[in-house]
Amino acid sequence: MNEINWEAGAAWMKGELIPVSQASVPVTDWGLTHSDITYDVVHVWDGKFFRLDDYLLRFENSLRKCRLSVEQSRQDMRHILHQIVARSGLRYAYVSFVASRGQPLVAGCRDPRECANHFYAWCVPFVWVFTEDVIERGVRLHVDEQVRRIEQHAVDPTAKNYHWGDFTRALFAAKDAGFDNTLLLDERGNLTEGPGFNIFIIQDGIVYTPRSGVLEGITRQVAMEICAANGVTVQVTDVSLDQALQADELFATTTGGGIIPVTRINNHVFSNDAPGEITSRLRDSYWQLHNDPAMSEAVCY
Repeated sequence: MNEINWEAGAAWMKGELIPVSQASVPVTDWGLTHSDITYDVVHVWDGKFFRLDDYLLRFENSLRKCRLSVEQSRQDMRHILHQIVARSGLRYAYVSFVASRGQPLVAGCRDPRECANHFYAWCVPFVWVFTEDVIERGVRLHVDEQVRRIEQHAVDPTAKNYHWGDFTRALFAAKDAGFDNTLLLDERGNLTEGPGFNIFIIQDGIVYTPRSGVLEGITRQVAMEICAANGVTVQVTDVSLDQALQADELFATTTGGGIIPVTRINNHVFSNDAPGEITSRLRDSYWQLHNDPAMSEAVCY
């Protein structure tokens, strides 16, 4: 019998710890057939969860917004997340926890109220949304003005979800054009977000970030806290593409990598095609916070 490679990842499903390679959902689960899921992702860095309570609180808010109900309390979820990371032995991990609408209680039923909602969680080695070499040289983003973000009146972006039709279409365009990733506009031509990251611009020492059409990212919040602690003004407001192209610096924020410099949008180059000075300072501060006991929670290995 082949030995289980727990370092590839672990999952919790239906009360059991299993290798992540064995985790699955039924083909009739609405999470699969309708992308009817909310989830969240927290990272483990050097054996510690970073800002775990913030992620758990956002997940609880997403459950409410999506009208999903699971039997696990916040403390239950915390215990499960510790369990899977401990079982994997990973010191640097990407940890996802999920609530799915589940299977219809009566086969063929199309009433979302009549489904068995359920919770599961899994972890794998740390996932970088952008590769480390791309981060060092600065991210190059593509904006395709023909692909717009799903309107927030249709799908609430503040409840983390699997609705990636817009992102996937824009990612194909970005990759085909030789860019690292994509950034989507809303129907009014304002910046929203990219797949798995928020965006910030810096102009004349003031930091701006889009106010609508975005997930209220935890790393986004941390970046704003760092700015406030250093006397840097942040404005959460509409940011047009034209305004972004006039910026001095840009950066992205994501659980999968922190504060990340952006050096190009389409053919426009920022900060001499290198990470900007303010962005670099914010990025250093972000990683230093991982040593703050108030920000982290040691995994119970």
